[in-house]
Amino acid sequence: MAFGSCISVALLLSVLSTAKCDPIPSGALQMECHDRYFMIAVDVSFTGNEPHFEAVDETGVYPISEHYAAMCGYSVHVVLVPGHVELRASYFSCHTDNKGDEVFTFNFNLIVTREGKEATYALNKTCSPSLPWSPREVTCETNYMEVSVRTEVTCPSKMHQDDWNAALKPTYSSATSDWQVVLHRDGEQELIPMNLTEAQKQGYRFDMTDGRLVFRTPYGQPDSFSTEVTGVPVEVVHATLFSRLNFVVLMVDLVAACSMHNGSYDESGYMVWETPEVLHPLVSGWHETQINIGVNGELVEQPVAEERGYNVEKHNNTVHISIPYNAEGGYRKSVAFGDLYEFYIFDLYLEQMSVDEDHADTRLRFHRTLTTSLLPRPVYTENRAALEERMFTVYLGDVPADVELVAVHLNGQEFTVPFRNASSHTITKVVHPNDTRGYTLKVPFDDPVVVQQFSREDAAMQHRLDINYTLTILPENEPFHHLTSVTALTDVSPPVFDAVCSESGISFRLDHRPFDYLWELSIGSDLLTPQLAAQHGYVMRNGSQNLQLDVPLFTHGYEYKDVTLKGFFGTFEILIRDRQTSEVQSSTLRTCPFTATELIMCSTDGRMTVVADLSLAMSSGGVPARANLVDKYCGPKEADDTRALFSFPLNSCGSLVKLNKEYVTYENEIFISRKFHTSINAADSSSEIDRVTMQCTYPLAGLHRLFSVYRFESDTAGVGRIVHSAHPPEGVQSPTIKPTTVLQTPVPATRRTRRPNYHPSVQYIKVPSFLQNLSKKGARGSPQVKVNKAMF
Repeated sequence: MAFGSCISVALLLSVLSTAKCDPIPSGALQMECHDRYFMIAVDVSFTGNEPHFEAVDETGVYPISEHYAAMCGYSVHVVLVPGHVELRASYFSCHTDNKGDEVFTFNFNLIVTREGKEATYALNKTCSPSLPWSPREVTCETNYMEVSVRTEVTCPSKMHQDDWNAALKPTYSSATSDWQVVLHRDGEQELIPMNLTEAQKQGYRFDMTDGRLVFRTPYGQPDSFSTEVTGVPVEVVHATLFSRLNFVVLMVDLVAACSMHNGSYDESGYMVWETPEVLHPLVSGWHETQINIGVNGELVEQPVAEERGYNVEKHNNTVHISIPYNAEGGYRKSVAFGDLYEFYIFDLYLEQMSVDEDHADTRLRFHRTLTTSLLPRPVYTENRAALEERMFTVYLGDVPADVELVAVHLNGQEFTVPFRNASSHTITKVVHPNDTRGYTLKVPFDDPVVVQQFSREDAAMQHRLDINYTLTILPENEPFHHLTSVTALTDVSPPVFDAVCSESGISFRLDHRPFDYLWELSIGSDLLTPQLAAQHGYVMRNGSQNLQLDVPLFTHGYEYKDVTLKGFFGTFEILIRDRQTSEVQSSTLRTCPFTATELIMCSTDGRMTVVADLSLAMSSGGVPARANLVDKYCGPKEADDTRALFSFPLNSCGSLVKLNKEYVTYENEIFISRKFHTSINAADSSSEIDRVTMQCTYPLAGLHRLFSVYRFESDTAGVGRIVHSAHPPEGVQSPTIKPTTVLQTPVPATRRTRRPNYHPSVQYIKVPSFLQNLSKKGARGSPQVKVNKAMF
């Protein structure tokens, strides 16, 4: 029976020529030769979810299934981290071209499905072991055990009598020139030989190279047995291979024994794995034992192992391996179960060397994957809000390298990462040296997505941002969420208008703020609304960005002071009130200088102020400084060539009172004397005096006191009117002004020289009884009542 094989170059070239597909991307494939095996690693991003391998030799192509891999010396598994499919092939695997146990050539097909189509890639590599072969080598792979021995092994100095007797008894009666095998079962005395073909059907593999005999078996075979050695579970397969040549029986004992310890994770943060120092007398002797440790198939020197924190200790004939969970050489992986967790993977590679009493070396190698339990790996957020910048700055930290932020929900609104450039909020990724990353989220307080609410308890504006980070674990794209909520308090102030003076009035502008809804605007006690603006003649434009209010001169709400012929000052005030309590919180007040040729003001405290243009009344002569009211002793405060300024209480200077059911009107006149004008003809003595009539009208409902006491009070300002008695020349119109707001500050009227102790006569009328009399008589078109010489 032949145990070796060779590969046909022609067949290899034929196989390679059939693989017609795009090359594997650079960096997606690794092929490495190690001390005792060949390794292929392909990124899962290239292979997809279901790649598979085929072994190729001169006899054909052999798919590597799970069972076939364990029997033929292959180990195929997906390594979650760093995310690749890995194949390890023993140097003595089934379809490897072996030249003198020194040069090994591997040929595989990698088959992947890309875009719905199957693609085949031919992979080949030639390797040579870097260390010489020991007399006996045992490999404990993840899915099989393999033992190889030199074919020139001498008989041991001390035979194990029981084992040999059990093996020799059937060999004398059944030994032939063909190789046979006896599998020793624990406790069984009668052993039945079988030929190698039958053994291979049961999953056992025997091969003979130029210098070595190889035995391989998957774990869990019917003829294997499990035992405990120093408290550690061990699986053992003991086979005796024999052949009879004439009167000589050649027997070889092949024993594979491996520790089946699953590994553990202790609370101190170490992964622990154990193996007996002596697994089986035929595998490792009782004499000197040396342990070397490494990761990913590479042994490291003792100083390096100590620096990384690897620890090897022997207790009660048991070897204890402890490795820090985050030691160099391991991998970590994130996983989501509601919250974020992580586990660490360590591909342990252990070499145990022992020497038996015949000074024969045994080299035992273990491939074991150690995994921690699920460890909580919470990410955290830190509120770094900058109040002076009015900005939320939220840091999401300790995000593992295999986790990526894909979206952020801000108060329920989803924003994918990265944010659009036009967005007012930003997010920036920060990479740290410890292989973690963070994300800095910035959202202005006044961003529309931020919820703002006035806190009366804190007397401040509360800005609230509920954040839902959507992260995904790579490469599976498994999502999980991290929720946080941040708040900030900022001082709030009532809105302030910008005010600009013009010749025709005052313009107010207010830029809207998100929290301006806390206040309301009023003109005096009246709420500023579009209806109020239309009623009083304001021009109001309330847009999405700002409020514009143009207040023409002489409209409701003005206060006037320092009235002279050269001009006067007008003041307009907008009150800012608390929306819930209506209490005045602040105001915007603007005073502007104005000029007017003619004006009349009727104050709430009963004063009439008039600047009258007398040029029309003086068309036949006259001097404004000599003008007077009905009471000839009431003259102007100030006069120039054409105008005169009068300011006097309504109940003085001979004012006439006109009364109806709803209004009261105070009327006076300006008389222009011409008797001193030399150009006046004596025949025109009837026109000696020209008149200008002035009126202030008040609603009765707003008057607190009328006629009954000396003091005058009104809720509203009166409406003034100036009537010129002289007709202007043709083409000239009389300037009549009807203001609706008046001067609030009383200005004493100047009078001409009065007689000592002079007091005009006063007549008192009870308004309620007067109105009752009117109602009894019946109103005919709202009759006016004139009370002459009613001086107040």
